[in-house]
Amino acid sequence: MTMNKPIRITHAADAKEDGYDRVLSFLRDELMSGRLKTGDRLLPERDLAIALGVSRPVIREALTALSTLGAVEIRRGYGTVVREPNFTALADYFSLVLAQQAGAVDDVMQARIAIERQAIRLACTRALAPDLGRLSQALQAIKETIDDPAQGGAADFHFHSMIVEAAHSPALSSVYAAVAKLLQESHLARRKVIASVPEVDAYLIDHHEAVLQAIQRRNPAEADALLTEHFEIGANLRADTAAAAAQRRGTKRSTQRA
Repeated sequence: MTMNKPIRITHAADAKEDGYDRVLSFLRDELMSGRLKTGDRLLPERDLAIALGVSRPVIREALTALSTLGAVEIRRGYGTVVREPNFTALADYFSLVLAQQAGAVDDVMQARIAIERQAIRLACTRALAPDLGRLSQALQAIKETIDDPAQGGAADFHFHSMIVEAAHSPALSSVYAAVAKLLQESHLARRKVIASVPEVDAYLIDHHEAVLQAIQRRNPAEADALLTEHFEIGANLRADTAAAAAQRRGTKRSTQRA
């Protein structure tokens, strides 16, 4: 199917859907079925409106929204072309939406753990030499920035991102990239919390190195176990640090009242 041939609609509109949802459902269903591919051109707005049973302003509004998300590209004088979305660009949108929901950070953290655990198992079988090289460079960056919570946290998160990339799973990489900004901000905040923990620097270096070695040995079970332990220890360190800080604040208030 070529770019110059507009796609015809075989999707039956659901009467319960509003105009925007009809356009979105159509695009999603056509892409999932393979009838529509990146680079294909949609029907003109007038024909889309008739086929989906909505007004042209609704079509225009929906396509503009999809263009903002990077799903389509509106080319003046040519038409609307399907694009491969830039999930990194969606990170701002997801961060804004999720940040407004109570407990969203903890929920996203659980999603991150699930993604990375699957990714590291895949990385053990799919990682290529360049992937291992990037992971080694990321580990070196962790070592070089270990004394700086901000730069060290960024290097730490980059290491984990390289694990996901090494899995060579477009679906995992896309979902991870879509929530990456919120994940990174959470990661940096958590890293700063544990910066005062004794010997935490040595732990961070040693454990990341062990994770990399498990990937290099192509051992999915070992790598998954190490990554799971990594997240569990990190959560425990943050909880202990937060409890100690709360105790110090309580002691200070008691002293002031006395």
